[in-house]
Amino acid sequence: MKAVILAAGVASRLRPLTNHTPKCLLKVCSKNLLELTIENLLDNKISEIIIVTGYLENKIRDFIDLRFPELNITIIYNEFYNSTNNIYSLWLAKNALNGEDMLLMDSDIVFNSQIIKKLCSSGKKNCLALKRHDLSDEEIKVKIDKKGRVLEIGKEVKISEAAGESVGIELFGREVIPALFNIIDRKVNVEKNVNQFYEAAFQELITSSHEIYIVDISEYFSMEIDTAEDLRLAGELYNER
Repeated sequence: MKAVILAAGVASRLRPLTNHTPKCLLKVCSKNLLELTIENLLDNKISEIIIVTGYLENKIRDFIDLRFPELNITIIYNEFYNSTNNIYSLWLAKNALNGEDMLLMDSDIVFNSQIIKKLCSSGKKNCLALKRHDLSDEEIKVKIDKKGRVLEIGKEVKISEAAGESVGIELFGREVIPALFNIIDRKVNVEKNVNQFYEAAFQELITSSHEIYIVDISEYFSMEIDTAEDLRLAGELYNER
């Protein structure tokens, strides 16, 4: 299994904190977001890691060299980070996966390492971490059937029909990855839809009869960092977890 961490974004909502620091290197308590994520992967015996960078990528490389010199981390640069979304960054990681299972995650999440363990031990080849809580229009929401299969995913899902929020951690088996990247290839190369969220490709995968299941991780701490207030609150809550 290889982990793919997407860390290309500018994070303009966090300015001025991100004027000279990429979002993933902002600190929660004494450690930064990327450090916490990599430690969570190592806690779960996952050491093959791919990081897609963009904004201030040299600072990410320098941090990796300093903090994790023993790891053979593959770093891929998204030179179009300022005009593309995470679907393009994911597309760039395709060849580095080399036919293995993929644990996909955003780099702006503070989360408990047990979430990875629960996904990997769920028995589902393709699944995503779902958190049940009060929802808003801005979250990536998930509609499911009685068996826990994802029917719809995206910000457009009606709050009244959503089971919860996709927190940004997904597991895909090697058998479905070619179908997923065929969809992404078409979106990027043919349709030129490089500014979409990768959930658009997940939705097409589901529509084409591939199954993705939810894994309820509501009992574990997870929080996406979008604003300075998120960062402050995450520091408080992470200490209490």
